[in-house]
Amino acid sequence: MPIQVGEKMPAGSFKVMTDSGPGPISTDELFAGKKVVLFSVPGAFTPTCSKDHLPGFVDKADELAGKGVDTVACMAVNDVFVMHAWGLDRGVGDKILMLADGNGDYARALDLELDARGAGLGLRGQRFALVVDDGVATHVAVEDPGQFDVSKVECVLDAI
Repeated sequence: MPIQVGEKMPAGSFKVMTDSGPGPISTDELFAGKKVVLFSVPGAFTPTCSKDHLPGFVDKADELAGKGVDTVACMAVNDVFVMHAWGLDRGVGDKILMLADGNGDYARALDLELDARGAGLGLRGQRFALVVDDGVATHVAVEDPGQFDVSKVECVLDAI
């Protein structure tokens, strides 16, 4: 069953680009003692993700911070180099933490894996948005396949 409101986030790690190259970040580092918005996209550079989902969070990052959000993080089942390049391409700067879930381990741990093999995309993560307070999910919004509605930044802002 996918992660539910009130549940502790599963342990895991991601790759992020640092000044010295790819490096790890654990879920403890990401979530402990913080309010975090974690949103997931099926893939970097894909149309809805690039035109709407990621830019919405970039545009409203200050509003999220004003509501007490410490970190806004974007997760995708892509490698760290792709996530870094996508962040540069979309101008995320330091507003969004770009998390690479290269093998889909964290998407699987959340039980939010997406089988996109029919479209030639392999196994990915579903489109979703979570609000996590000190490691506990306080808001969970998972999109139906092919949809982009409940995980929009506006819906997350309303939920906080």
